[in-house]
Amino acid sequence: MDARGYQQYKQQSINSMTPGELLLLLYDELVKRSTLASIALDKQDWTTFEAALDRCTDIVDYLDETLDRQYPISHDLSRMYDYFTYEMGRIKMGRNKKELDRLRPMLTDMRDAFRAAEKNNGIAREMQA
Repeated sequence: MDARGYQQYKQQSINSMTPGELLLLLYDELVKRSTLASIALDKQDWTTFEAALDRCTDIVDYLDETLDRQYPISHDLSRMYDYFTYEMGRIKMGRNKKELDRLRPMLTDMRDAFRAAEKNNGIAREMQA
């Protein structure tokens, strides 16, 4: 398969996802990149470490920008995203493994909470059909 065909396939896959599936994809990538940052930090691969944390920050910024502010929970999520961004900046500047290890489970917990919500939402949709 040529690269152009693969890119078209990826684009079609993304375009056919529900908003909940896209959210989970972003959280999966966030968890994956934070894990990559941890591995790179252990290896003292500063380029990979910083790139992984920069990507984490980009994802969190995107999640914050796309919040639907009409819901009260959006305010709480925005504050949490601000906290994540702040902590990732501190971790990057200090190359702090302890803080990264403290932050990673929080990111995983958020992903798991949204996964459970998406699953419950899917069950509710099935019941309505």
